[in-house]
Amino acid sequence: MFTTKLSLQDILPLTCTRTGTCCHGNQVFLNPYELARIAHEKGITPSDFRSSYCDDGGILLRFNGKADKRGKSSCSQYIDNFGCSVHVGRPLACRLFPLGRQVQNGTAEYIFQGEQFPCLNGCAAVVELPHLSVAEYLKGQETDTFEKAQDAYLEVMQNLAENAFALLLDSGLAATGETKTLSKWRELGKVDAKTLAECSGEEWLMALLLPTIESTDNAEEFAAVHNELLQEKAQEKFGSLESLQAFHEASVLMMALALYLARALGAHPESLSEHWVVEAKGFGACE
Repeated sequence: MFTTKLSLQDILPLTCTRTGTCCHGNQVFLNPYELARIAHEKGITPSDFRSSYCDDGGILLRFNGKADKRGKSSCSQYIDNFGCSVHVGRPLACRLFPLGRQVQNGTAEYIFQGEQFPCLNGCAAVVELPHLSVAEYLKGQETDTFEKAQDAYLEVMQNLAENAFALLLDSGLAATGETKTLSKWRELGKVDAKTLAECSGEEWLMALLLPTIESTDNAEEFAAVHNELLQEKAQEKFGSLESLQAFHEASVLMMALALYLARALGAHPESLSEHWVVEAKGFGACE
């Protein structure tokens, strides 16, 4: 197993589209925009799609269909001998497969992890197709809108974490020498998505995953409106808190939401929670 960074000019056998290898035995996480898009393509509400086809509270696409010859279950949206039933609304992970995408310092890089592209073995038709550059493949898969959504939701994630900071630092809670809030932040970074969902609670999960936004035409606008809705809800819920215990619980809740969204975005929650703990300690919080 190795990881290769790819330039947009690299020529690789990236021609798999609907032949099935990507639709079996994988993990596909959904951010809120992707959940809205895939539900729209399915012809149902995001709430119904979440309850019928998602795991881990709503961020993981369910793979519980017919197994392929390798014994790997298909995605719940895959139709045997046809392909993806929601192809137009498929999420970024499906569009990129078998590539990965990393964002560092505001710059996106494309990578491949493995020794051989899985499509070459799993999809017989692929070997007869011409190779494409990475840039050509991304254009053909129409990744641009979904990459913008992914990047916009990284900002939403950061804003949720900043709410957790404010509830700890600006409330006077940190000034008391209280230590359990940062300890809880660190603990949240180590738990799975299902546990983070449970810590967040259904009311906030609905606010995070099922925003009331009619149009999905513009991914960046969708995320911006969603961010405003979340900030308004936080102000409504936490604007009149009085007790230090209430500030602690609210800070932990906001951090759980931030880390839960991080999992949906393919980020590394433990590294993020550690970074945010260190940053909060730099502002005087204790652990």
